[in-house]
Amino acid sequence: MTQKTLYLIHHSHTDIGYTDRQEKISRHHVNYIRQVIHFLNDLEAGKTPQWEGYKYVCENYWQVEQFLAQATDEEKTAFEKYVEKGFIDISLTYLNFTELVDPVMLDKKFATAKDYVNQFNRKFDSAMTADINGFSWGYVDIMYKNGVRNFFSCLHTHHGMFPLFKKQLPFYWEGQSGEKVLVWNGDHYQIGNDFLFAPNTDQSKQYDINGFTEKDWEDQFEVTKQRIFGYFDLLEEENYPFDFCPVMMSGIVTDNSPPSPRMMEGIHRWNKVYGDDIKVELVTLNHFFEILRSKELDIPTYYGDWPDWWADGVSSTPAGVKLYRDAQRKYRLVNKLDPKGLKANPTQLKEAEDHLLMYAEHTWGFHSSVSEPWDAFVNLLDTRKLSYAINGNRIISNHLDDILETYGEEANQLDRENFYKVINPHDEQVTTLATIYVQHWQTVDDSYFYTSLDNFVEVVDCQTGDVLTSQVSDSSRGKKVSFNINLAANEERIVHLRRRENKNNMNAKYYNHAHIGAEQVKDIAPYEGYNHPVSIYGVKTDHLDITLDQHKGISSIIDLKTGAQLIHPDALHAPFMGVYEVTSFKDSNPYSIRSIMGRNRKAPSTKRYTSKLVNIKQLADGPLFAVLLLKYELEGTGIYDVILTVHKHAPQIDITIRLQKTCSWAPENLYVALPFTYGQPEKTDSFFEKSGTIFRPGIDQLPGSNTSFYSLDNGAIFKNQDKHLFVSMKDTPLVTLGSLDSQLVELSCENSHEKNKEILYSWAMNNFWETNFKVDLSGFYELDYALYLIRDKEKDIKHPIQSARHLIEGVITIPYNPNDNEKMLF
Repeated sequence: MTQKTLYLIHHSHTDIGYTDRQEKISRHHVNYIRQVIHFLNDLEAGKTPQWEGYKYVCENYWQVEQFLAQATDEEKTAFEKYVEKGFIDISLTYLNFTELVDPVMLDKKFATAKDYVNQFNRKFDSAMTADINGFSWGYVDIMYKNGVRNFFSCLHTHHGMFPLFKKQLPFYWEGQSGEKVLVWNGDHYQIGNDFLFAPNTDQSKQYDINGFTEKDWEDQFEVTKQRIFGYFDLLEEENYPFDFCPVMMSGIVTDNSPPSPRMMEGIHRWNKVYGDDIKVELVTLNHFFEILRSKELDIPTYYGDWPDWWADGVSSTPAGVKLYRDAQRKYRLVNKLDPKGLKANPTQLKEAEDHLLMYAEHTWGFHSSVSEPWDAFVNLLDTRKLSYAINGNRIISNHLDDILETYGEEANQLDRENFYKVINPHDEQVTTLATIYVQHWQTVDDSYFYTSLDNFVEVVDCQTGDVLTSQVSDSSRGKKVSFNINLAANEERIVHLRRRENKNNMNAKYYNHAHIGAEQVKDIAPYEGYNHPVSIYGVKTDHLDITLDQHKGISSIIDLKTGAQLIHPDALHAPFMGVYEVTSFKDSNPYSIRSIMGRNRKAPSTKRYTSKLVNIKQLADGPLFAVLLLKYELEGTGIYDVILTVHKHAPQIDITIRLQKTCSWAPENLYVALPFTYGQPEKTDSFFEKSGTIFRPGIDQLPGSNTSFYSLDNGAIFKNQDKHLFVSMKDTPLVTLGSLDSQLVELSCENSHEKNKEILYSWAMNNFWETNFKVDLSGFYELDYALYLIRDKEKDIKHPIQSARHLIEGVITIPYNPNDNEKMLF
């Protein structure tokens, strides 16, 4: 028998909020590093020879960062000494993230970790992650940029699965740049604990009134023998090609486990008895990859996205995710308005980043959140998790305000002249609607807004003197004045809000037209000399022809420039209709019904309900846009309203879904139908934008990866030659493709390209996990979507997606008092 080697890698898995309060977890990990230093000090002093060979890996740089912030100078010196010697290793990942994480922030944290380890005379080029079940394709290039050449994934197949249809194998993961990172596609992050190397482990279950005896140790060692030889026998049966295998382990089987050197006692005992057959060696992360790269192995290369099976957690906390996404958009505006970080306090920016990164960390709540939703600790940790989104949003909003102040933003003032500055923060020309909010106490040329919305104010471009097309509507702040503006890249323009000249139009009751009755209802069909482009039956603009069916809602959207239909011909649900699912647990309990769902987020017994249209109202019809309200009834909700704002001079529709979700302890899903395409589906490709990368679902993916759902950034785009339909999902990043029925789960393979043509749904809410998801989805929500038609002859899909990003982030309008020199210009 050829000698084989089992490599053990010892770490403590960071799961921030799953086992204790978030700040307590930080305190634990600081002390875990202190414990490791103590173990190594004793070993170096010759006090514990039985622990010879002990090593520890900091699973991520966050642990190190927490330690350095609390450690004494003496502790820092000891830590750095053992890092230099290779007894303490550092993974260059910052935390185990969901795909909410912003790529710019992620890049910064990889860079921070790399900057720290550069002081040592050792090579640090490896990163690991534990528990989570996938990573955006963008990880590859961000890691490579920051010196990471090796990546160890030890995921958890609970409601998830590893890629490539097999684990415990290496592959090169190629990024969109063409650079590659060597990945070890590993097993569970505590699989090494199954081998019972540490004496008196809780897994051995050998409890006795006399404690752990030598006889118990011998019995446990016999189990170790059976499991290790059995493990390698299984590998051989599965045609495993290597004579070595790495596994991760912790001090004990729990998340946020304290470290332990006692595993060395079992390792030494094993090697003395069975080491000629299977040698066991404790190694660090970086050392393992040095060993792996020294071997002449035939390692395949794969490219594409690695969708996270645990991405669905974002839909269990829709209110917090909405705050996070708003903060993320503000963060991107901050980086555009102040790219060098000179206009505001960089410490404040870092504080906002830290809060947002903690919200994007993969732990969604306490482990008993479903079985004990009333528990004080469950609700405490849920509130603390939400606080990261709240504080991140608060701080980045304040940081943006600091920057806008340098652009001349004025505070509220009585009797201020109504000048405003409009800023295009983007690096390309933008034509869009800008917005001025006028509060109830503010005046325009000494007049209040109470008398009329129409024909009261106008917006003047101070540079040209042109009156810009505008429209006034109600808002929670008072009145909203929207106006169309065209701005060059990074251009700033001053506008003036003034009272419009009163033309004393005759009262509408005297109009001599057949289409206006005494009750002011316009319900006459178009006839020669009269056009009726806006009604509860449809809207026709310069770009779009939208038809409304009185039973289901939007039945057709035509691009008037090409005649193309934008709704998929196989759509089962009209755009933005709600679909609600609930699974009864009358024969079980809220925990167990969820635990058996596996990778399918529903059961054959799941009941599905589709929203029913009960009314359509026309809310506004102005020079810039028309607004329609579609009222639906939907099981699981008290309100499900769809508000359509159809732009008249741009190929754009803004959609707001207002809903009141009722409470249920049962597993639930709420979807929003997005059945879009561009013309013929067979000629249209869908692309997803996600964490800094763009890929085609079902095509640009690792083999064996998740095709059931995806977490996106700004949204999805449907491309048919040089025509593009971008579907923006501002608040709800999770989407699913295809049938909503319970079915066998399809993994990415040669045939999964068909997935690319399937119907898209926004997965707005769910609470299906049996652990650490927030079970109560109830409350009032406002979820924003948008459709943008983008005609772009560029072959690179990046350009139309960039244009859509700019529309999503918008332009900025601030109250502004021009100086005398500026006034002279207009």
